[in-house]
Amino acid sequence: MSSDAVKKRKPKVIRNEEGTPETKRGRAEGEQSVEMEERRRQCSVHFITLKKLNRLAHMRLKKGRDQTHEAKQRVDVLHLQLQNLLYEVMHLQKEINKCLEFKSQHEEIELVSEEEFFQEAPAEISRPHVTRDDHHQLTLARLDWELEQRKRLAEQYKMSLARKEKIHKAIEQKREYLSSLQPGLQNIMQASLPVQECLSMPFEQMQKQAEVARHLPPPLYVLLVQAAAYGQACDKTLSASISGDVDEAKALSRPPEDSQDDESDSDAEEEQQNTKRRRATVGVQLDDKRKEMLRRHPLSLCVDLKCKDGSVLHLFFYYLMNLNILTVKTKVSTTTDLSGAVSAGELLNSESLLNCLYASDHGQETPNPTNRYQFDKVGITTFADYVSDLGHPYVWVQKLGGLQFSSDGAQVCVLMGSALSASHMERTMKLLQGRLQARLALHKQFSSLEHSIIPVSGECQHLFPAKVVSGLTLVPVEQELGFVQHVLKAGLLRETDLFFMAVVERGTARLLAAVVVNPRYPEVMPLFSLSLHWKGERSGRTEDNLRAMESEVNVFRAELQGPRPGFQLLTNQIQRLCVCLDVYLEMESQVCDGSEGPKEFPREKMCLRTARGPSRLKPFKYNHPQGFFSHR
Repeated sequence: MSSDAVKKRKPKVIRNEEGTPETKRGRAEGEQSVEMEERRRQCSVHFITLKKLNRLAHMRLKKGRDQTHEAKQRVDVLHLQLQNLLYEVMHLQKEINKCLEFKSQHEEIELVSEEEFFQEAPAEISRPHVTRDDHHQLTLARLDWELEQRKRLAEQYKMSLARKEKIHKAIEQKREYLSSLQPGLQNIMQASLPVQECLSMPFEQMQKQAEVARHLPPPLYVLLVQAAAYGQACDKTLSASISGDVDEAKALSRPPEDSQDDESDSDAEEEQQNTKRRRATVGVQLDDKRKEMLRRHPLSLCVDLKCKDGSVLHLFFYYLMNLNILTVKTKVSTTTDLSGAVSAGELLNSESLLNCLYASDHGQETPNPTNRYQFDKVGITTFADYVSDLGHPYVWVQKLGGLQFSSDGAQVCVLMGSALSASHMERTMKLLQGRLQARLALHKQFSSLEHSIIPVSGECQHLFPAKVVSGLTLVPVEQELGFVQHVLKAGLLRETDLFFMAVVERGTARLLAAVVVNPRYPEVMPLFSLSLHWKGERSGRTEDNLRAMESEVNVFRAELQGPRPGFQLLTNQIQRLCVCLDVYLEMESQVCDGSEGPKEFPREKMCLRTARGPSRLKPFKYNHPQGFFSHR
C-alpha cells in the first residue's frame, strides 16, 4: 500500500473507534469509578498501616519511659545510700574529733611539778615504785596530793576570815570612837578661829579650798598649787582663791545621763493633730555649737598680786573645756582715785593691760593649733571676736597651767604639768608686778603732764639745766600725721602700742611730738617723732637738727633711764625734748640774726660752739655739773 492510501484510511478508523459523545462520557465515568474504588481501597490499607505504626510507636515510647523510670529509681536508691554513708562518715568524724579534743577537768588544774611532787608528797600518796612507771597512776597520785593541799589551804582561809572579822570589829569600834570626837573637834576649830586670824594661819579656809580644789580641771589645779607655793616661798602677799558653782563642777565629773527632748506639751492630746514642733534653723544650731565649744568650766581661779603702794592686780583664770586652753581677765584696784587723767585711760584698761607681757604675746588668738580645725566646724573665723567675753589666751597663761603646744597641734614639751608651771611662775609674777607698777607710774605722770607739769624726780635733776623755758601740752590725736608715716612704714608702730601727742611750745615756736609707748615700757624705750612749726614746717626727715633732737630722746637710754626700774624714762625724755627745743631756738635765732637774737628767744644756755659741721648741728648734750652744752 502506498502512503497516500494509508493517510486517507487513518482518520476513518479513529472516528469509528471514538463513537458518539454520550458513549465517551459513560466510558469515562466508568473508568473514574473504578479508579476511585481502587484509590479507596489503597487509602484504607494505608490508614490501617498508619494506626498500626502509631500503636507500635506508643508502645515503644511507654516501654522506653518504663525503662528510664526503673533506671532513675535505681540511681536514686544508690544516691540515697551514698548520702546516708556520707552522713555516717561525717558523724563518725565528729565523734572522733570530740574524742580527740576531749579535755578532763584535771588538765585545767595547775599541778605541782613531778620533782616537787616526789619531794614533798608523803610515800603513801606518791608511791614511787608504782607511779614512776605508770603515767596514769602518777596523775591520780598528783591529784590526790593537790586535794590534800587544797584542804589545808581551805582551813587556813577559814582561820584568816575569822581573824579578819575580829580586826574589822576592832576597826569599827575605833571608828565609832573617832566619830564621837568630831563634834568636839569642830567646837575646838570654831573656838580657834580668832587665833588663826591673829596668827595669819587660816587652816579652816585652806581646808575648804582644798576640798573645792579637787573639782578643778587639771590646768587650774596646777596653777593653784604653784601659785600657792610661790606665795608661801617668795611673796606672802599673794593670794589665790576659787570661785564658781561647785555643784555644777561636781556634775561634770559624773557620767552623762541619756535624755530625750520632749516632743509634745502638757496638752499634746488636744493639739497633737493641729500643731507641729518647729525645728531649729541652721543658724540657731551653729550658735548652740559655738556656745558649747566656747563653754568655760564652772570653777575659776582668782590670783591677787599686791604692790607696795597698796594697789592690787586681780587675775581671773578660766579654763575652756572643749578647747583645752586657759584664759585670763584682769582688774586693778588702787588706794587712790585714777579718774583724773583723761589721756591715760587706756593704761589700766583690762583688755590691753597685759599685752606683750612676753614679746609678741598679744593674747588675741588661741595658742592651741587644734582649735583652728574645731573653729572651722562651727563657723568661727577668729578667736579675737570672743576675747572680751572669755578672756585672753596668752601663752604664758598656758605655761602657768602646765600647758604647752607645738606647731603641729601635739601637746608636747620638755617640761610637763607642775614642772613647766614652776619654771615660769617666778618670772611671770615679777613681770606682772612690774607691769602694774609701770602703768601706775605712767598714769601718775600723765596726770601731771595734762596739767603742763613735767614731774622730774630728784635723782634725775642733774640731767637737765636748772631753767627750762619751753612748756608742754598734751593734745588728743584726731587726724593722721604726715611726719610719722616713715615710722609706720618701718613697722615700728603696732596695734598694741599706746599713742599720744605732746606739744612743746615756746613763743611762736610749736614742736609736735608723736610718742609711741610700747606695752613693755620701760623695758622698751618710747619712740618720739618730731615736727617743728616755726618759720615754716619741718620734720626729722627734712631737718638735721630735728633728727639730732629725735636722737637725743630716742637713743641715749642709759642717760635718761634714771634709777631702776626706770619708770621716769618717759618724763625724762619729754624734759630733754624741752631742753633741746630751748637750745635749738636760742642758737638758731642767734645764727639767723647775727646778734644776740630777738627778744622772743634770749640766749640763756651756755655752749662752747653754736653749730658744727656742714649741717650746722646744735649742741644738745648737757654737761653736769659744768652746766654748759656741747656736741656729741
